[in-house]
Amino acid sequence: MHIEDQVGAKRCGHRPGKELVSTQEMCDRIKSAVDARTDPAFVIMARTDALAVEGLDAAIDRARACVEAGADMIFPEAVTELAQYRKFVEATKVPVLANITEFGKTPLFTLDELRSAGVAIALYPLSAFRAMNKAALAVYEAVRRKGTQKNVVETMQSRTELYDFLGYNSYEEKLDQLFAAKKKA
Repeated sequence: MHIEDQVGAKRCGHRPGKELVSTQEMCDRIKSAVDARTDPAFVIMARTDALAVEGLDAAIDRARACVEAGADMIFPEAVTELAQYRKFVEATKVPVLANITEFGKTPLFTLDELRSAGVAIALYPLSAFRAMNKAALAVYEAVRRKGTQKNVVETMQSRTELYDFLGYNSYEEKLDQLFAAKKKA
């Protein structure tokens, strides 16, 4: 899970006007999660939006405090340079996450670039969603214009393509092996 350091009326991390809770309150949030953790494999990640609000040094200080409070990982939001990721990695000595979201403050760094900065995890939270939204909009605009989806069917994944990708036919064969014999008996 990740715990954020914004106030209750949270804003997107790539938008202006974010407000942060104090470092102490953020650390209290982390400590509460650490104290409540029942599974040692459950990862607690501290997300900070301090870079855009308070600058790099303050954001790193906040990240360090979160690690001292028990955070297993750090998620610095709206990072604009690979060197900033390196500084978070070096300062915290825990895995650091890169949030690679289109149309935000963070450039679309490659995985090799992120690795070179010591980033442990890359998150692509909206990439497929944005593509699906654009495709869905095109389909529904076509339906609205033409009264049918016939003209955009070629842009869709066919049932056969989906089943091939999922291995659905193998699933059905397994169902037949398990249950079809019982029907005949």
